[in-house]
Amino acid sequence: MSRARRSTTSTPSRPTRSRSVPSRRGRRRDPRAHWVLLLLTLAVAATALLFSGYGRHEIAATQPPAGSCRKAPERLFTGGPVISLDSRTGGVSASRMPPGRAALTYDGGPDPSWTPQLLDVLKKHHAKATFFLTGTDGAAHPGLVRRIRAEGHQIGSHTYSDANLAGLSAPRAGLELALAQNALAGSAGVGTQLLRLPHMSTTAALCEDQWQAVRRAIIEGYVVVAADEPERDLRDGAVRQFTGSAQAVRDTERLFASPLGNARFTTVGDGLGMSGATYPVSTAAELRGTAVVWAQSASRGFADAMTWLMVAAAAITVARLVLLLTAARVHVRRVRRSRRRGHRPPPVTEPVSVIVPAYNEEAGIEATIRSLLASTHEYVQIIVVDDGSSDRTFEIAQWMQSQDRRVMVVRQDNAGKAAALNTGLSWAQFDLVVMIDGDTVFELEAIARLIQPFADPDVGAVSGNTKVGNRQGILGRWQHLEYVIGFNLDRRMFDVLACMPTVPGAIGAFRHEALAGVGGVSEDTLAEDTDLTMALCRAGWRVVYEESAIAWTEVPSTVSQLWKQRYRWCYGTLQAMWKHRRALIERGPAGTFGRRGLTYLTVFQTILPLLAPLVDIFALYGLLFQGAGQAALVWLAFTAVQVFSAVYALRLDREKFEPLWTLPLQIFVYRQLMYLVVVHSVVTALLGNRLGWQRMQRTGTATETLDRQPA
Repeated sequence: MSRARRSTTSTPSRPTRSRSVPSRRGRRRDPRAHWVLLLLTLAVAATALLFSGYGRHEIAATQPPAGSCRKAPERLFTGGPVISLDSRTGGVSASRMPPGRAALTYDGGPDPSWTPQLLDVLKKHHAKATFFLTGTDGAAHPGLVRRIRAEGHQIGSHTYSDANLAGLSAPRAGLELALAQNALAGSAGVGTQLLRLPHMSTTAALCEDQWQAVRRAIIEGYVVVAADEPERDLRDGAVRQFTGSAQAVRDTERLFASPLGNARFTTVGDGLGMSGATYPVSTAAELRGTAVVWAQSASRGFADAMTWLMVAAAAITVARLVLLLTAARVHVRRVRRSRRRGHRPPPVTEPVSVIVPAYNEEAGIEATIRSLLASTHEYVQIIVVDDGSSDRTFEIAQWMQSQDRRVMVVRQDNAGKAAALNTGLSWAQFDLVVMIDGDTVFELEAIARLIQPFADPDVGAVSGNTKVGNRQGILGRWQHLEYVIGFNLDRRMFDVLACMPTVPGAIGAFRHEALAGVGGVSEDTLAEDTDLTMALCRAGWRVVYEESAIAWTEVPSTVSQLWKQRYRWCYGTLQAMWKHRRALIERGPAGTFGRRGLTYLTVFQTILPLLAPLVDIFALYGLLFQGAGQAALVWLAFTAVQVFSAVYALRLDREKFEPLWTLPLQIFVYRQLMYLVVVHSVVTALLGNRLGWQRMQRTGTATETLDRQPA
């Protein structure tokens, strides 16, 4: 129905209208510092994973000594299994527990599953023991370290990560011992002179490379404690070795129940009369140790959280894929069913006003207008709003106006896309309004098909099907896949779930009544199309997707242009989400949109992309240190899922499968670029920065693919 407040046609002699609208310029602070913050965050995350992996033997794990090896000289240890440096001669001193005294020693831990039971057994029999603890376990369970100390037992070092010091470089071995000391200092405020090398048993079994590690340790002041032969009678004085475990608890119980249980059980240090074998550390050393304990706790917590995050992200992604494919199938069946109905409503043939906001679009504006003039729809009013272009956009549009009276050209000072759309809306003559971009090329049937859903009086807006025209390069192919897989599959789902967040600026149709009801196109955000669509959903209008209404658009051909475009899109979407956040708690259609649409955007377009750099760091860590085979299997599974969804989406859109070969590369490159756009946009929004109406450099290639198709 025509609205009489405007004349029905424009003529070449009609004067163009110029409106001076001041440009919206806000304060701008370039948030370059946040890239430094991001790099620091990723560096800290990588360090945390490396520290956690080191303690868990995922990085630089050592192997136990070989079964047969060159033995250390037996003459060095004839005095006993406790080895130290003779302060008088500088040689090796070997000692043994005196007769009647036995030292029970336990390697590893502490562990909540067996250490408390063992301490209870020792307490029951009034026995003291020596615990050689690993730094990682001590830092993980400081309460058990303090209990061991409080109950009168002695604490020795078993290195930080239970590493085999034999064959390690001196710096690596020194790091193991230093971290172990720091862990004990942070856990219980103690240090120790006692050391038992991992995989060490009796001195007779000591290999040459183990002896070299022992030699370095005793030079640094450690007393290295091996074990006596198992058959030696404890009552003759001996060091008995147990590997910390539940079995050690049972073996200790049996020992106390045997005749050997009559021996006097004491610590290594007390038995040999050593003073200060375990000693309190200084405040500074305790603070350093506390920092190591906290660092280990934080790093392990982060690694565990990342593991669960990966699992959760995978589950959510699979659930999203299932939802997308299910909704797409429902949408397809709904469309086919409606086309088969014999009682379909009469076709919508009302005249349409098409608004084309244009700013420096000389490369493509002529093709855009010609595609609209060639439309099969009965009558189309074309309103080109030149938003202060500095190129020949206005002159080209004005020439097209002189060739066809259906074209009207309106000129205004540069005020932004939203203002240009509102200017065009004020000149629109008809109740159905189509809004497009200045580089969009419509197919012949696009307008007629786009307005058919308006046969339903509840429909306030319709999203068309945007296709990439310049898809020949790899960047174009990636964006083509993104449009088909991401945007169009998403729109089918949003249509089914009644929560469409965006009618794209490239091709969208609206009821003038609906637009007037929400105050026209808001200038509050940079994503005016998203803001407008959300407002319509909250106002109770249905917003649907018409897949058969196809328009071709030109996408960025360089990474720089792509970054600017997506930065504006993402930033504007965040603005619109924040503006319409109350929809989450509203009732009716507004609440449906909020709880479905806004939640979906928050999870999949904000939170997960923000976490993606950390996920990638964790994935790289897994590839390098947790098994390349497992990481490759996960990647192949993820790629297979992406390929499956891509094949289905391309089939629905009747597109060729040729671009699929670029999909694996897209996962590695394009995805990371889009995630960084989200990070940049979120930081910009948090800083309160304002962006201008950024636009890409047009080349007029929107019809590149369309021109190649057979007539």
